[in-house]
Amino acid sequence: MSITIATEQQLQSFLSEQSHWILRNGKLHREYSFLDFIEAFGFMTQVALLAERHDHHPEWNNVYNKVSVDLVTHEADGITERDFLLAQNMEDIFEAV
Repeated sequence: MSITIATEQQLQSFLSEQSHWILRNGKLHREYSFLDFIEAFGFMTQVALLAERHDHHPEWNNVYNKVSVDLVTHEADGITERDFLLAQNMEDIFEAV
């Protein structure tokens, strides 16, 4: 089954709805800030469990209270609905932290 890359219209629609996300180097990019390392790590743990269930994993980096995220679907060599869904789930988790 092939995975469809998002259209420019879908990408722009997502970016207008999710103002904290930007397009960087062909990937959806977002930087999160937390109160401390424990809160940042807790966020990453929740996202990791979700990502594993969906077999779609972020490229990310954590330094103390900051988490930097890039999303792209490697199998499709571009941004897909999987990335939009994971980004939205990350926002939901972030809001609950």
